[in-house]
Amino acid sequence: MSDAFRSSDDFDEQAHQLYNEGRYDDALGVLREGIMLYPHAVELHVGLAYAYVAREEFAWARRAFETALAIDPDHEDGLAGMGETLLRLGNRPGAIRAFERILDLGFSDDHDLMLQVGRALFRDGLTGPAHRFFELASQVHPDSSDAAASIGYAAHRLGRDGDALYWLRRALALEPEFAEARIYLANMLYDRGESEAALHHLERTRPEDHFDELALWRVIELKRTVYRLPDHDPELMPWMARLEEITAEPDALEMLLAEVEAQQPDGSLRDPNQLELFASLLSDPRVPRRSLSGDPHEVATLAGTLLRGTWDEIVQQMKDAEREWRDASLSEFMMGHARRGQAETGVVIPVTSVEAFIRGSAAAGVIRIVT
Repeated sequence: MSDAFRSSDDFDEQAHQLYNEGRYDDALGVLREGIMLYPHAVELHVGLAYAYVAREEFAWARRAFETALAIDPDHEDGLAGMGETLLRLGNRPGAIRAFERILDLGFSDDHDLMLQVGRALFRDGLTGPAHRFFELASQVHPDSSDAAASIGYAAHRLGRDGDALYWLRRALALEPEFAEARIYLANMLYDRGESEAALHHLERTRPEDHFDELALWRVIELKRTVYRLPDHDPELMPWMARLEEITAEPDALEMLLAEVEAQQPDGSLRDPNQLELFASLLSDPRVPRRSLSGDPHEVATLAGTLLRGTWDEIVQQMKDAEREWRDASLSEFMMGHARRGQAETGVVIPVTSVEAFIRGSAAAGVIRIVT
């Protein structure tokens, strides 16, 4: 078909296909052809900008987003891309303004857009704002495992381990094969000293699910320790092979790119450990008041069910929801639930009272206290 008979949508669709195939140069060529014929087609300018982002040509991306937003200042994808590009260029205030404009325009109900913005903020170390956008994504799509896991990652960065455990387990309840969330959860449990619980989750992953050497070393270490395996046991060989694969000596170009990626916009080096420390310091230091036993509360289960009432009523609802415990007493249910929770999370859940049981279950990440 001659270009003269192709619509702007035709160019946009072809460019999207090339982009999804990783053929960014070809996508740029198609978009430029389309823009020559349809200079006011905002989607083509936005597509051009995202292709530049994929090529990490952020100055060109910014220029393309500016052109798109001059045509349509309220284009949500253009605003999201502009915000992400400004973050890459070190302009955090400008990025935040672009993201806030998206909310002002009423796009908080766009699940994918909220995740995109949250991830951009999270990558730049803006964990609190990222957590906010991840929560918006989860509110729109409560069954989104991506949103649940993302809240978990951000909560952990903010030092809220109970919330992090809950949301990671919630993500796995929604998608049991979610390897990234399971590996993150296992590393959290390992760092808390819950070795057997960590191994429980790591053994539900495959060597090819891992792209970081830390968890692989931990799988090997835990298998050696717990099962008393010798160094050359066949059980360890696939994990050792994967470890060797991802720790192969990088070439000079890869080392240079890693060095550039590790730099902040001001030229200083990023320190992941320091980032975690500051995230913990920035978490809310206030301790919630101790509630009276008769106060109404709301608790969320891993299945996403909200339970309301006093602590006693909530535990009763938890028991009634599990068929095998319906004829048991509350004490029997709490002890059984605590044993199962400890086996999966390594956290000891107290059963001395219904309130202690619920708070302990929240600390283990098997429920979440909403109010």
